[in-house]
Amino acid sequence: MARIVHCKKYQKDMEGLETPPYPGPKGQEIFETVSKQAWQEWLAHQTMIINERQLNMMDPKARKFLNEQLEKFLANEEFASAEGYVPPSRDQSGN
Repeated sequence: MARIVHCKKYQKDMEGLETPPYPGPKGQEIFETVSKQAWQEWLAHQTMIINERQLNMMDPKARKFLNEQLEKFLANEEFASAEGYVPPSRDQSGN
């Protein structure tokens, strides 16, 4: 049976993560308050930000920036996007 949490991003009860995404209090907070869907969306967005902005995750400033963006993403505040990114669209032929 799926674990249910009240997702702080979507403000409704949704399926939760199976385990905390990383150790410590922050990982536990995410485990208790973020849905599996919201976390998967964040991971995809995080990858886009890292790649597009060429962030070096060894740099403490880059890690701090990414953590700030995570907080904004989960709080439904304005967060950084990948500049120039255009989501794929489907034309009438399904391509």
